[in-house]
Amino acid sequence: MTEDEKNTSKNVDNEILEILSKDCRISNRELGRKLGRSPLTIKNHIKELEKSGKIKGYGVQIDYEKLGYDIIALIEVTISKGKMLEVEKNIAQNPHIFAVYDLTGEYDAIIITRFKTRKELSELVKEINSYEYVIRTNTHLILNVIKEGANFANLLKFQ
Repeated sequence: MTEDEKNTSKNVDNEILEILSKDCRISNRELGRKLGRSPLTIKNHIKELEKSGKIKGYGVQIDYEKLGYDIIALIEVTISKGKMLEVEKNIAQNPHIFAVYDLTGEYDAIIITRFKTRKELSELVKEINSYEYVIRTNTHLILNVIKEGANFANLLKFQ
């Protein structure tokens, strides 16, 4: 594949990702129409994006507050040296955990959570603090969500 072909393929991939990031339910036929490509070409590009892991999956955006999960907490965790991954994997098993990240700085990990009640949050914080290698936690309640999530189309504007 020539350099021009690679660039064209990358541009098509980016265009596909841009449209799918706005509407993942769009058909290959409609996607092809928008991009001036055949549905088969679109299908092949999508298969390759999935195979390479650039597309991890498809889903919906859920309004958790409307489902009663309106308590959002950010929990910072300090973990004993050498046990970070083990503790993070253990923490990640809880269904209230939406994200677990390694950090630099004062804390080793940060956890994003959602709950229906303060009692559920309290129980999780106590559970995490009971883990053998957890040194301490620091919990923040999120008061307002200004922005949540990202859109690939917006990221492309800054390339």
